[in-house]
Parts: sequence; C-alpha cells; structure tokens
Amino acid sequence: MTDRVRQSLTADRFPLNRRRFLTTSAAIAGGLAIGPIAGSKPAAAALKEVRFSEAVHNLGYINLYVGMHAGIFTKNGLDMKVSAAGGDTQTFAAVLGGSADFAIGDATMAQISRENGGPGVVVGTVVQRAHYFGVSKTLKPITDPKDFKGLKIVTSPEPNTNYSVAKRLLEKAGLKVGVDATIVPVNPGTEIAAMLAGQADIAIAYQPSVAAAEAQGANVVFDFSTYIGPFCNTGIMVLPSTIQKDPAMVQALVTSFEEASRKTYADPAFAKQVARKEFPDLPGEVVDKAIDAELKFLIPAQSVITKQDQWKNLMEMQVYLGNAKGSIPFDQIIDNSFAEKAVASAK
Repeated sequence: MTDRVRQSLTADRFPLNRRRFLTTSAAIAGGLAIGPIAGSKPAAAALKEVRFSEAVHNLGYINLYVGMHAGIFTKNGLDMKVSAAGGDTQTFAAVLGGSADFAIGDATMAQISRENGGPGVVVGTVVQRAHYFGVSKTLKPITDPKDFKGLKIVTSPEPNTNYSVAKRLLEKAGLKVGVDATIVPVNPGTEIAAMLAGQADIAIAYQPSVAAAEAQGANVVFDFSTYIGPFCNTGIMVLPSTIQKDPAMVQALVTSFEEASRKTYADPAFAKQVARKEFPDLPGEVVDKAIDAELKFLIPAQSVITKQDQWKNLMEMQVYLGNAKGSIPFDQIIDNSFAEKAVASAK
C-alpha cells in the first residue's frame, strides 16, 4: 500500500494506483468539483478571486464558513469561490491540477507529493484535533480500543483520515483488520447512513452527521479527538509557485483564517447561525448541538499556526500505516511565516 499511495501523487513519473489520484486530478481540473457552497459572495472588482477546495462540506471547517459569513475574507480583499471536492485525495488533486489555488483536507497529501519530488506546502491548520466520533445505535460506550474486536466499522475509503485513524486504533490495540474487526469503506459523508442501514455496527463520522444520527437514536460511543490528542487533521495546502506568484493573496487568506478561528470560539452563537445557513436541511437544534460538540472538544483550530505536536501525531500515524515516509522535515513542509504574521496582526 505504501508505494501505491505515494506513487499516485507524482504526475507523469509514477503509475496510477487504486486511488487513481492523477485521473482524479485531471477530472477536477476539468470542472467536476461540486459547485460553490452557500455563503459565497459575488465577485467584486476590487477583490482577488480565490479558488478554494474543501475536501467535504462539514462542520469541522466551521472556521471557513464563519469567515465567509462574517465578511472576514472580503474585508481582507478576497472573493472566495469554494467547492467541495469529495475527499482528501480529490481536494489536493484540485490544487495539483490547477483548478484550485488552495485546498483544505488531510495535509498528508502534500507530504506524500513532496516525498515523490512533487510540490506542496502547508501554510496553516484548520482542524486541530481528529474530528471523528464513533457512532452506533446498538453499542455501549467504548473505553478500551480492544473492545472494537468483532465489530464492523464503516468509514470513508483509505487514504481518507477517518479510515486512517480507525485502522491505526485497531492495530495499536493488537487487532488485525479483516480478521479481528472489519472496516467497511463507503463514500465520504455517507458513513452514518450506512451504519443506520445496518451495514456496520459503528460509523466513524464527523459533524453535523454525528448530531443528526443522535437525533435518530444513535449515540456517540467513542471520541477520537480525545484519544489522539493534538492532531493536524486538516491543513491549508498550496503550491510553492502560488506563494511565489502571489504572497499577498496567501497572507490575506491565512490572516482571514486566523481571524475567523478566533471569532468562532469567541462567538459560538454566531457560529451556530452560520452552521444553520450552511446546513439548512438539518433541524436547527441538531446543528446547534454539532457546534457545541465541535467547540467542546476543541476540534476547529484555535489558531491557524501548525504546531509541532499536531504534525508529529499526524506523521506518526501516516508513517505507521505506510501512507507516508515522514522524510520531509517539519520546517520544509510547514510554512508558518504567514500564520505568524496573522497572529501578530490579530494581537
């Protein structure tokens, strides 16, 4: 798996693997990403248009949505054109393929690209904890990972992060995937539905799907955010060429995320208003509960700066799973210079 995952991230030099990374990249570059999310503002003549790709539309990214609805990106001169790519691999493919200036998703994608001679830099953190919860209608709370033995667990396909954290948890507990426990991969965002339909005992999912499942009688039985601790679950990824070409745009974007992160935690009521607008098909009380959980477990980044311990925990997991070598030093893959200026400006 290690070689196949890495090989899929270097254009014209490595063969396709089961993820078909380069095919996906070309498809997204051709315009197959989902259209703009609610909250995008019309372009204004004085604003810099930013093509921005999010892995999956979810409340782990509440800082992004708060920044958009509060006019923070606009204030900093940016016209955000946001689209959901459908997964971690696809969102970085959008950057590689040239259809997006920035992407947020599993920052391991940039690491793997760099390890194979490709481009990729992480300029900030958007989700600072594993924003996944184990949800079930039949199980009692799990306090020992060994109790996952014998269970069917539904997640997104590898190398999406919820698959990675589930596999790492099982193997660290001495359980063999496919023998002692089974992981059932489904399309990102459909984990809860698969569990409710009886395809698995437990779903590893994120908000607001978790709160929606609770409203249907399911319960959170395991908390990955506490189990893993500090974790760069989601990073802001960009190409070095974009930084060189337009450092002012990069700074404005990172500064906006810093301001939005602070507003999210300082004004939960506003965050809930924004979340309700972003997920209008869900009952308001379900969305409110999801935001309460996000903030309680410190899942959205409190600051855009990527910390050493967050990156260390991500890399240790991905190296263990064989998804990355971890051969690129922190200060070569992480560029905190924009985040540090953003923090200084916010103070």
